[in-house]
Amino acid sequence: MKFCKKYEEYMQGQERKNLPGVGFKNLKKILKKCRRDFSAPMDLSEALDRRENCPRQCPVCDGTFFPELLREMEKVVGWFNENARKLLELHLASGFRKYLIWFKGDHRQRNHMALIQEGKDLVSYALINAVAIRKILKKYDKIHESKQGQEFKTKVQRMHIEILQSPWLCELMAFHINLRETQKKSGSEHSTHPSALFKGCSLMFNDGKPFLSCELFDSVKVDIDLTCSICLDTVFDPVSLTCGHIFCYMCACSAASVSVIDGLKSAEPTEKCPLCREVHVYEGAVHLDELSILLRRRCRGYWEERRRTERAERIQQAKEYWDLQCRTFMGI
Repeated sequence: MKFCKKYEEYMQGQERKNLPGVGFKNLKKILKKCRRDFSAPMDLSEALDRRENCPRQCPVCDGTFFPELLREMEKVVGWFNENARKLLELHLASGFRKYLIWFKGDHRQRNHMALIQEGKDLVSYALINAVAIRKILKKYDKIHESKQGQEFKTKVQRMHIEILQSPWLCELMAFHINLRETQKKSGSEHSTHPSALFKGCSLMFNDGKPFLSCELFDSVKVDIDLTCSICLDTVFDPVSLTCGHIFCYMCACSAASVSVIDGLKSAEPTEKCPLCREVHVYEGAVHLDELSILLRRRCRGYWEERRRTERAERIQQAKEYWDLQCRTFMGI
């Protein structure tokens, strides 16, 4: 089945949830019209002119295509982030706060199985929309013999509205694995609603280096590297910057030139991500609590050793911080 039809069927199946999506079919119609305009008979001078300037009446090149796609991407990413955050907040909450969240929202009918299914649905939604965006941009470049589609993709990554950059995608993948393993240990494993899209998430190791892997239909696969590019080890107390890159929390603090006491929110706006060199990426950093739980379970020896090492370092930083505060207060 062609992707467009598969995507349309998927979105129609989600109508009751009123989910935002990519107008894949409409965007394809725009590109078909553009293709007809380009294939119309013309002399050599017209052909050369069109290669440099798009057809006068082409709605794609009049600014319809990219602004429309940008609006749709913003809606998709916004909806996904908000709903993923709420689901994970509910799962990780404890005590009175958990009861408060449950009674504030429509959560009372969500049992263990419902949470697993909801997590799967959110991951499927993110990935199928990411594939739709990738395919429509690829088609744009093919028809126009340009790299504008690729440049647009780079632009939205800088704007942090690329859905694969979302820290909540990584958290949902870890959440799915954690709940599945808890279910197995309790002996209450039951099958959730079968999905023709979602093939499952797993934590894999390649030469001792961990990564999260998720498979969708037709061999569509997403791999997220869990090696910190600063210390070159498995991420510990992981945090995702708004550009989507994941680091150990203390490594990120070091890169941002702040102490763990002050935290990443105190970083200067001009501080850059160590990988992509983007600025303004620290203030909105997200702690990946589900990923932390998953790695603590799977890498117990490493986790305990790293925890002891970091504890000593944090105590030393705290001591230096309060010594400085005392000297400042006393005017020394």
